[in-house]
Amino acid sequence: MLFTVNDAILLFSMLLIIGVLTTKFSSRIGLPSLVFFIAVGMVLSEFIYYDNAYLTQLFGTLALIVILFEGGLQTKWGYVRKVIAPSLSLATIGVFLTTVIIGAFAKFILDVSWLEGMLFGAIVGSTDAAAVFAVLGNKNIQRKLTSTLEAESGTNDPMAIFLTVALIELIQYPETNYLHLLLDFGWQMGFGLAMGWLMGKLSVWSINKINLDSSGLYPVLSMAFAILTYSSTSVLGGSGLLAVYVMAVMVGNSDLTYRHSIFRFNEGFAWMMQILMFVLLGLLVFPAQLLDIIWEGIALSLLLMLIARPIGVFVSMMWMRYSTKEKMFISWAGLRGAVPIVLATYPMLAGLEHSQLLFNVVFFVVLTSALIQGATISPLANKLGLSGEKKTPVPHSLELVSIGKTNAEIIEIEIVEGAKIAGEELRLLRLPQDALVTAVIRGDKLITPRGKTKIHTGDVLYVLVPQNKRQQVKNIILEMADPEQQQESDV
Repeated sequence: MLFTVNDAILLFSMLLIIGVLTTKFSSRIGLPSLVFFIAVGMVLSEFIYYDNAYLTQLFGTLALIVILFEGGLQTKWGYVRKVIAPSLSLATIGVFLTTVIIGAFAKFILDVSWLEGMLFGAIVGSTDAAAVFAVLGNKNIQRKLTSTLEAESGTNDPMAIFLTVALIELIQYPETNYLHLLLDFGWQMGFGLAMGWLMGKLSVWSINKINLDSSGLYPVLSMAFAILTYSSTSVLGGSGLLAVYVMAVMVGNSDLTYRHSIFRFNEGFAWMMQILMFVLLGLLVFPAQLLDIIWEGIALSLLLMLIARPIGVFVSMMWMRYSTKEKMFISWAGLRGAVPIVLATYPMLAGLEHSQLLFNVVFFVVLTSALIQGATISPLANKLGLSGEKKTPVPHSLELVSIGKTNAEIIEIEIVEGAKIAGEELRLLRLPQDALVTAVIRGDKLITPRGKTKIHTGDVLYVLVPQNKRQQVKNIILEMADPEQQQESDV
């Protein structure tokens, strides 16, 4: 079917609209939105012939950069720091064990060689950041568990990518030196971490020091740094995705100019990339071919969910301070998504004999994981007694005209439970003369601030400050509150 430019643009707009509407629909019935995005792609594949694995891999990688960057921005280092050891253990030992176990099953079920079986295991061995961030984002699950899962999903892609590339190399070149592969893995991880830290520092410094004419350029600058982080790290042989996640965590937990604009832009951009990526991945599969491997796919999917992933979790977290119920939940919440499907294009581009078979089975596993695990995460958390406080959407929004040329900005500070200033009057803040509390949001009400206005737990203060006194004002307020609980962000 031949498309004109206008036809393609029309299709693009319709895909975005359908993607947004299905997101609303999926939240109502409790299914991850990626299921619907993939379904749209599979339906379109009946009318549009598409089999470009290279373009899919290229776009998929760009989408993963955007999604990982957005996920890292939203990650609170104060929470992740407490679960860094179990998260890294899951991202390395857990992925390796899952790969070996499900790879052994794949060897016999798919009737392929041992290396090809292990290759399948490597492709589906890691959890997917896009799926995990999307599914856990609005669930009332204990913070300890969501932080562990999010940190794991943000850091385990490098392990899966390394194992996938290494196994393809071993299949094509059996004489490859194993010690060389091991040293290469160490370099990828170490250099990826170092580049992520360095680019994070550079990004924060640049965003805060460069005075741009429009606030809309700051989100573009932050995204440019994310893409630069991936590309520069990958070109030098490091793990680009790990570097992007580390860089994003540093940026997201730093004092940023136009923080609110950067966060909102990247949130919307990540959703758009996620919609298009899953639709494109759905286009690459031919539904008729899935029927040929339905029993193999069901068997491997169940073995991954019920045996391989749980063993990987329980062994890698053997000495961690997690209860059996918590480990069970982490095992079940290991969602597969875009990363395995993107990795499944690697064997196709390498021209391996059973590459199409592997792709179809991987696609089937991802689809069943999203359908079964994604839809049952909240009920399982409730059943195991692992639900946290119910998350409520922010009942207000403040949009500002760019004030970049005035050298002033508004910072947003939320007074959480335990803040020492709760119950005190605004005049006790002892702010500089050129700083002003412009609004107090309490629930769904806007309160005009006065000197005798009392600050309550849950209030959100908007403070107009000169840029050169931003940190001073923050220090004054944060000194009066519990630094472990205080949550603040710039607008």
